[in-house]
Amino acid sequence: MNRTITSVELQKLLAQRQGLVVFDVRRKADYDADARKIAGAMWLDPEKVAQWSTALPHDKQVVVYCVRGGLVSGSVVDHLQSKGIKSRFIEGGFEAWKAAGGETVTK
Repeated sequence: MNRTITSVELQKLLAQRQGLVVFDVRRKADYDADARKIAGAMWLDPEKVAQWSTALPHDKQVVVYCVRGGLVSGSVVDHLQSKGIKSRFIEGGFEAWKAAGGETVTK
């Protein structure tokens, strides 16, 4: 499975109501600094991925994002894929999502 997904691809999947879940894995300080998130996304602490990953579904796609789609979300995807969870991160992160006109909501 690919490690990444573009904002446009994710927007299409969300519009089609595909079986996926979206998680905001920005570091706590980054999450607290921006009052917005992707609609329907739930924040999970990336530093505790080993703890919360055990409760994730294996029958759905998991998409995660951090601020810019690099180190944080990449390391979360590495961990999830090592556990057999179908997961990808948004190329360019939350910044790319906003730039592409993706829907956001206030937390």
